[in-house]
Amino acid sequence: MNQPNNFLSELSDFLYPRSPYSGEFKQEYLKFNANLQDFSQRVNYICSLQTGGKLSPEQAYKQIQILWKQLKSSKKDLGIS
Repeated sequence: MNQPNNFLSELSDFLYPRSPYSGEFKQEYLKFNANLQDFSQRVNYICSLQTGGKLSPEQAYKQIQILWKQLKSSKKDLGIS
């Protein structure tokens, strides 16, 4: 019965890989690292969609620009200089 849950967990790990954080241990650094990895994964998806012809270069650029602004905002909110 645990097989479907295990499958979903493995699928999630495959679709959203995370690397362990090995920098200085501070809560704000850990949070920013998670945000940075999320940013990287989303940019990868956008690039793949644009390469596959599902997004125009302009759409891809605008989406990445929005993600970049969100990442910069999270850095500022976490008080990281």
